[in-house]
Amino acid sequence: MTIDILTVGGSFAFELLERTASTPRVQQIVQLSLAPAFLLSAIGAIMNVMMSRLIWVAERIERINRRIDDGVASGEASELAWLGQRRRHSQKALVFSTASAVTISIVIALLFVSAYIEARIGSLIALAWVVTMSLLVSGLVFFLLETRLATRGPRRIALEDET
Repeated sequence: MTIDILTVGGSFAFELLERTASTPRVQQIVQLSLAPAFLLSAIGAIMNVMMSRLIWVAERIERINRRIDDGVASGEASELAWLGQRRRHSQKALVFSTASAVTISIVIALLFVSAYIEARIGSLIALAWVVTMSLLVSGLVFFLLETRLATRGPRRIALEDET
């Protein structure tokens, strides 16, 4: 089957043109790809929130480090461990969310390709969808961990470390 796809020649090009010339078929594929496209935009929106939180944490760490270097940071240095944990969780959330955005983009591409090739790739599309959702859930779990850390605050973390 794969050899058929890779065949170079006039008959393959003509066959591909015939398959893609059908407007209803193209419309159907566009409709099928709408749900993954909406998921992609939702992932982008949530990544925007994640990035904003990561930027805030990184800037806070820089501010505290500058104050420590200047010798004026009194109790702020105790926040660094807490901020470091938050940064790690935010970075992991962004990595997993980015990976899910990439895989859902692959799903969209596979949906278009599947309409125009003879090889059956439905299982591959389903697997890519499952991978997308797994990566997205992983990213959201790390985002949840980061927000829980943020709401608990640095003082509570410091108290837990002392006991």
